[in-house]
Amino acid sequence: MAQPTLDTFQVIADPSRRKMLMLLTEDSLTINSLAENFDMSRPAVSKHIKILYSAGFISIQDIGRERYCTLKQDGFNELRKWISYFDGFWISKLKNLETLLNNKLTN
Repeated sequence: MAQPTLDTFQVIADPSRRKMLMLLTEDSLTINSLAENFDMSRPAVSKHIKILYSAGFISIQDIGRERYCTLKQDGFNELRKWISYFDGFWISKLKNLETLLNNKLTN
């Protein structure tokens, strides 16, 4: 199993890798099928796939002569934690605003 060794935000910073992740939300795809969606060489697509794999965003399964890519939750955990921190921040701010507005209405 690949261990996350790359910075998650650097991995998703590349628009091609984000598009690959979006394409994989539909179904598992072969590397060749993914490559058909990009105007880049097959080795360049493979490089992006290796990065996504190393970061835990996808798994790769060999079936016959094809290599299938499938989304995994692992790579998204760091993103989820980071976003949830800001969810808490905004919930707190909105509750403070609600309290302030309620106090003004009752006065």
